[in-house]
Amino acid sequence: MDLASPLLWGQFISIGLMALALGLDALSLGLGIGMRGIRKLDIAKISIVTALFHILMPLAGMWTGGYISALIGKVATICGGVLLLLLGAHMVYSSLRAEASPTYDHRSFWGLMLFSLSVSIDSFSVGVSLGMFAGDVLMTVLMFGAAGGLMSVVGLVLGRRVGEWVGEYGEALGGVILLAFGIRFLL
Repeated sequence: MDLASPLLWGQFISIGLMALALGLDALSLGLGIGMRGIRKLDIAKISIVTALFHILMPLAGMWTGGYISALIGKVATICGGVLLLLLGAHMVYSSLRAEASPTYDHRSFWGLMLFSLSVSIDSFSVGVSLGMFAGDVLMTVLMFGAAGGLMSVVGLVLGRRVGEWVGEYGEALGGVILLAFGIRFLL
């Protein structure tokens, strides 16, 4: 495909915005962990594992979405849009709920896995939606992985210096972006 193609740039921008929206979860939770204090080695480990989960989860979702699309055809586009709407609404709702999240040891293997899975699980659902539309799989998973890893680094590092207010709004912003894409797919 031609690099100057408007279709390629449109897909690049759309996937980039989704990747950033999903990475905001990693930023939010990273802020919380960073505010409790974290070593540079732990920042690197958490960010690398989060990036890997942000690659694997949407890849599994895209495979699932492609399979569903082959089974149900054009209804898949509507299902994908509705799924993005529901996921975005849930992210906004979760961010506005004032419940304390449970703490865990991010330095342990299971704590690291739990952190990475919790910030990447939304990527699976978005991957299902994207798998229902024919898109560039490699570009999608690489952008999701890069955004997830980068946002965790930013969250963990900033968490050492910034107050709690940013974390409260990060997930809500990500939800609003996914809501917008869900509406776009339905129209």
